Amino acid sequence: MNNVNHQQELSARSSTDIPLMRVTVFDYGAGNLHSLIKTLESPRSEVRVESDPVLAVQHTDALILPGVGAFAPAAERLAPGLSEIRAALARGLPCLGICLGMQLLFDSSTEGAGEGIGVFAGQVQKLNATRVPQIGWNALEHDGPVDPLFAQSGLRLAYFANSFVARPGRSTVSQVIAWTEHEGDRFASAVRLGRVVGAQFHPEKSSRDGVAFVHAFLGEAASVRFSLAESSV
Repeated sequence: MNNVNHQQELSARSSTDIPLMRVTVFDYGAGNLHSLIKTLESPRSEVRVESDPVLAVQHTDALILPGVGAFAPAAERLAPGLSEIRAALARGLPCLGICLGMQLLFDSSTEGAGEGIGVFAGQVQKLNATRVPQIGWNALEHDGPVDPLFAQSGLRLAYFANSFVARPGRSTVSQVIAWTEHEGDRFASAVRLGRVVGAQFHPEKSSRDGVAFVHAFLGEAASVRFSLAESSV
């Protein structure tokens, strides 16, 4: 099939012919995932909650690590499937880590014992501030080019609820796509390496632009999925 006819065939397909995008939210057992799931849901996506870390990266198009819970028990839940998760992300599975989920993408945390996924080098440490936890809206700053997720969503202010933040290692600083300051403590509020994104803020609680940020991530994940699928046709 030549490229022109192939493109015409793709354009002629109705939306009902396109399989639902599979989005998996990993459940650490802390509950309270309603607002996140509601943000992820759309007519073209199928959201499932999975408590088994091995199954969480099987038969899915995107992995979501939510921002509910503490580092040690969450790391304990991840531990049985840590090698499978690392392998899936290394193969290119899109992943969005939110708040605690972003922290789990780093090596370790002073909040508690346990091993992180280690996509990003660095340690999670307590905010150096008198008002901890940080709860409320704060600005997002960019030292370099604005990442497409922020450019598409227009997200400039985000909602935070955190006592701990990721401290990037030297090799990770270039992977920071947003910074935020709380009482003089400047920390990485978003990181990215390929298809793995971490957000210290809660996009699902950051009004319309925060929801747009999540949808921009899902849009990227969908384009990866469809491009991979079409390359095999």
